[in-house]
Amino acid sequence: MKTKFARRCRKQWFYLTNTLAQMVPDAWYRRQLSNYLQRISDDADAQARIAYYMKLQEPFALPATTERIADLRANGQIMYYYDMCKMARHFPSAARIAYVYGDVTEIPEYPALVKSRPIDGDNANSVLVRMETMRHFYFVNDRIPFRDKKDVVVWRGKSFSKPHRINFVNQFIDKPGCDIGLIDSKLEGSPGYRPFMSIVDQLRHKFIISIEGNDVATNLKWIMSSNSLCFAAKPKYETWYMEGRLIANHHFVQVANDYSDIEEKMAYYLAHPDEAEAIISNAHRWVAQFRDPAREHAMALQVFARYLQLAQA
Repeated sequence: MKTKFARRCRKQWFYLTNTLAQMVPDAWYRRQLSNYLQRISDDADAQARIAYYMKLQEPFALPATTERIADLRANGQIMYYYDMCKMARHFPSAARIAYVYGDVTEIPEYPALVKSRPIDGDNANSVLVRMETMRHFYFVNDRIPFRDKKDVVVWRGKSFSKPHRINFVNQFIDKPGCDIGLIDSKLEGSPGYRPFMSIVDQLRHKFIISIEGNDVATNLKWIMSSNSLCFAAKPKYETWYMEGRLIANHHFVQVANDYSDIEEKMAYYLAHPDEAEAIISNAHRWVAQFRDPAREHAMALQVFARYLQLAQA
């Protein structure tokens, strides 16, 4: 479960282990590559996921200025850098890659390794890899059954100056059965502000809302691993979690883009707990495929390998 203290500890552990990993020679990583790739060579589900992340099938050209793996830098994005190194160090240091750190909401001009991409349209130039994993791939072990939770819908998050988040909070801030609020410190004292609520406390509620921020909603993964029911609008962006493959009202409850039907959805699933629990079970099965770290790393390396095979820098 995630409290502020637990989150700090997890972050420090991430930094410590990755700092130590930087001391390991690149040759050691390269020797491990074939073992990882062999692990998933006959795994049909893994191969299907790899094809989803890396949609390109024809060779492509990269600009001559594309960076070599040996020259990778954090550029102020240390979490992304560490996750990139976990993959890149398995490959020749002279190989060139294009990549974009951060919350990517547009499709690159030429094929690049990214954390996120738009779901709609031709997004083949956006090659999904596992980045910012410490934030985005956190799952919970929820021991509270759905029927034992509070009959309340909850959400906490920052505004990121996004109108849809601000409008959502203004719409539901004082409504019965809703514990909704923005946690931006600059908003303290304003009507939409509410204090931080830990994941542990959020899991005491039957319904948790997932709202996209700069790109995807960070909380979607841990909500779907819990015994609470996830409410979300249709996703616009996706990551390694394959949000674009989630099925509405099967893996999560899809609400209107303006969230206007949340109270209606609450009333329905309070009256039909069996249906709520079925969706929660489907969500758990979706999450299960991401819980094997070695398998996930092997798939990330296969995506990276295919990218390098097709790249013509």
